[in-house]
Amino acid sequence: MQILAKRKNKVVYRDGDKLVKVFDESYSKSDILNEAINQARVAETGLNIPRFREVTVIDGKSAIVSDYIEGETFSRLFERYPDDRKRLLSLFVSIQRDVHAHKHLLLTKYIDKLKMKILQTDLDASTRYDLSMRLDGMRRHTHICHGDFIPSNVIMTADGTPYIIDWSHASQGNSTADGTKSYLLFRMMGADAFAEDYLDEFLTQVAGTREYAREWIPLIAAAQLAKTTDPARREMLLKWTYEEET
Repeated sequence: MQILAKRKNKVVYRDGDKLVKVFDESYSKSDILNEAINQARVAETGLNIPRFREVTVIDGKSAIVSDYIEGETFSRLFERYPDDRKRLLSLFVSIQRDVHAHKHLLLTKYIDKLKMKILQTDLDASTRYDLSMRLDGMRRHTHICHGDFIPSNVIMTADGTPYIIDWSHASQGNSTADGTKSYLLFRMMGADAFAEDYLDEFLTQVAGTREYAREWIPLIAAAQLAKTTDPARREMLLKWTYEEET
């Protein structure tokens, strides 16, 4: 098998027409099964995503097997065609908007997911309570939210068909929240200029406002603290949680 990517607790391989994601022992079985279920459920909506094949065990480690999609990620397209950046960004956001146009009512509710993550943080009790109450006041929607919609997770095939990969964070909820999550991920990567251009394009396509997106920032940033250990990124997330920086 050909190694395509190595992460902290998983390795992604290509095996012919199959993509094999192998998880190490630190990954919980429930998280692995949840990712597989998310992928299977989203596929039922008709969105272009790799076909889920099976959950199996390889050399004693759990693995998810899907179709391998031949093409280039949007990360690569942005690198190769810098002069076409504006059109590519518009297309990238339109693909995300197509995700939001679909629904699957068995996916986890995004607000419930954020609440659970916030409870897992080391924030003080009063802050956790305040954030939870603010989440209760946010509008509840049932759009499919990818949860990690970044250029490396969208592949364009040779015939111009986009495929969205990595559905481990999928949920149902507010599309602006999903866009704000992408914006914060870009900021955490240090791609501030791209983040601002992305958010402008996203809000243009949804006819939204930065004021409403800002309401989601402390809620999403706080939830992100639950799994972030890097000191610099934690400092950024804490600032956004306490609304010291936007």
